[in-house]
Amino acid sequence: MAGVLLWVVCPKGNATALLSLIPRSGSKPKKRSFNGVSAISSAVANPARSSEQRVYDVVLKQAALVKEQRGRKALDLDLDLEKTSEKADGFTDWDLLNEAYDRCGEVCAEYAKTFYLGTLLMTPERRRAVWAIYVWCRRTDELVDGPNATHITPRALDRWEKRLDDLFEGRPYDMLDAALSDTVTKYPVDIQPFKDMIEGMRLDLRKSRYMNFDELYLYCYYVAGTVGLMSVPVMGIAPESKASVESVYNAALALGIANQLTNILRDVGEDARRGRVYLPQDELARFGLSDDDIFRGQVTDRWRNFMKDQIKRARMFFDEAEKGVSELNSASRWPVWASLLLYRQILDAIEENDYNNFSKRAYVGKVKKFASLPVAYGRALMGTSKLI
Repeated sequence: MAGVLLWVVCPKGNATALLSLIPRSGSKPKKRSFNGVSAISSAVANPARSSEQRVYDVVLKQAALVKEQRGRKALDLDLDLEKTSEKADGFTDWDLLNEAYDRCGEVCAEYAKTFYLGTLLMTPERRRAVWAIYVWCRRTDELVDGPNATHITPRALDRWEKRLDDLFEGRPYDMLDAALSDTVTKYPVDIQPFKDMIEGMRLDLRKSRYMNFDELYLYCYYVAGTVGLMSVPVMGIAPESKASVESVYNAALALGIANQLTNILRDVGEDARRGRVYLPQDELARFGLSDDDIFRGQVTDRWRNFMKDQIKRARMFFDEAEKGVSELNSASRWPVWASLLLYRQILDAIEENDYNNFSKRAYVGKVKKFASLPVAYGRALMGTSKLI
């Protein structure tokens, strides 16, 4: 994604021409907002609240959007969106928008092969929307982890956030933005999780240590938990589900947290070589460990015991996530189950490496990956639970 830097720092240029990529029916897209300040911002005025409480406020707001849409027949989650597309009278650039979505699919296929295969089971409209969200998240992540990361400044992220505001208002900068701009007009996707992900990128620019799990939890929400909140409105909740909308969102959030905790545990050595330690400092100290032990990269009994504790917590989040996957629309379950099962196996691989995540990278081999796909598909067919 070497071109991401240019997309952020360059002026709009051809933004006016790109407006034609978004079909309109006479009115500008509605900007979704809530009364009062955002949950994350309001927490500044009340710092005593835990990170989980602050994030839960965001979850409630996202769930409220879905509830509102489910309660309006005109915007039912199960409507035939293809028919809606046909109502864009006089729209002459539909081929360009299709091309934008196709390009998003190509990026997803290149960088997330297993997930991409799962999306092929979704309805065409849901599939394309998920691709658009995936590509925006990848481009955002590339800002601080990609080849141009050393050139990214807080100001560049401010520009990226302004660009996000514009695409939610129907003013995309380029073709890939146009796909997401179209998606947010069709589904009850709120801008807050997208802004929070950018905040996670800001943290990566200024913060390389986390004093406790409360701090780490908020970081994990910013960079990964947000993806679940973005995706649920698109993937949809099964009409027959008896679970509350909030519980499904909580499960999506838990999957994002679990995945990011797994990333952190897998990449301890790689992060240490970049001067970063994403492990709770107070918990390291409780096991008699410090940053120096991580930089030395020696697997000791203290390290093994520490890692066992960290892996246990990550698995607890995966367990929480499982409660909500079956509540998703039937066509959306397989890619989510596949992601969950594959990431859980990375934890198994860390154990198989005797907790040496300093010099050995834990990964799931191709045989295990392919073996997981039918298991994920079988679980996807099991239907919703009876949880309320």
